[in-house]
Amino acid sequence: MIRAFTDIHLRFAQREVLRGLTLNVAAGGITCLLGPSGCGKSTLLRIAADLLRPNSGTVSLPAAQTAMVFQEPRLLPWLTVAENLGLALSPQPSENSRNRIRQVLSCVRLNGVEDLMPRELSGGMAQRVGIARALLRNPAFLLMDEPFASLDAITRGELQTMLMGLIAQQRTTCLFVTHDIQEALHIASHLAVLHNGVIALTEAVPREFAAREQLKQRVLAWLQRPAA
Repeated sequence: MIRAFTDIHLRFAQREVLRGLTLNVAAGGITCLLGPSGCGKSTLLRIAADLLRPNSGTVSLPAAQTAMVFQEPRLLPWLTVAENLGLALSPQPSENSRNRIRQVLSCVRLNGVEDLMPRELSGGMAQRVGIARALLRNPAFLLMDEPFASLDAITRGELQTMLMGLIAQQRTTCLFVTHDIQEALHIASHLAVLHNGVIALTEAVPREFAAREQLKQRVLAWLQRPAA
């Protein structure tokens, strides 16, 4: 396990969002962060990506070694897939950068789409491009903010399987925000529950069905507790 956050405090106006939060993440695996809407899950990812500064505390994930995948692909509609991905590389395109783009597209199973426009992509394809853009940075830490929430069940399942394969192959450490317990139990090696600004529960995901169901009930109990 890797210590990612230590004693993080963050206040917006009169509201204390994070209250001394400390979290370890699974090295080379997927840690899913669960919690009700508005509890600070996405805020914590923005802190990890150095897009937001906490009032106090320590972030141990070097921003230069992190990459983030958002809920939407955020592709520029007037650029091709390759041109969108090229923005994550050197300003001057080269044969090496074009090869790198082809490689990451192959990693997310999107061979031959370099010249397509975003409007020509399905939702699942566009989200794969968003993941490919993050991979171009060769991140040690991949931050994902409910990236599959807007997709249909079949596409979501395909991308979950693809992500698990990528993480296992590249040994990237992934912090994955979701509100879907079933998704978390399916893809994660560890779960963490955010409640009242702190991590209320962290556990490894067991392989046995009965143990998973017991963990699911413990997570649900925390998610159903009222905020203070």
